[in-house]
Amino acid sequence: FQMDTTPETYLDLFPLDAIVYLTPDSENDKVYVLGGLVDESIHKQLTLRRAQEQSVQTARLPIREYMVKAPNSRNYHSETLAINQVFDILCTYYETRSWPAALKAGVSSGKGYVLREVVEQ
Repeated sequence: FQMDTTPETYLDLFPLDAIVYLTPDSENDKVYVLGGLVDESIHKQLTLRRAQEQSVQTARLPIREYMVKAPNSRNYHSETLAINQVFDILCTYYETRSWPAALKAGVSSGKGYVLREVVEQ
């Protein structure tokens, strides 16, 4: 994969209507375009607030639509994913056009979610 870096921000390079922040806190479903995201640490709704401050659209992966919370001893469930997991999900979706296949490939069992179809079987 080819990647370009620049000292300019995405706000300098692209019109607002072309930018979408991918955040697990969004209620919007969109076509996902991943340009770049770096989070030093997890802060609840940080990316959502940043997007809203900059009037940038947001979207989330359809984890809630295709996955369910799995029972686990720690009662831990998180939709927050590392950038490489998001990238793997988007690449798998591009190849398969299947959200279940993509989410299965990218959401580790440690996140506390399983595919809805696995639970129904």
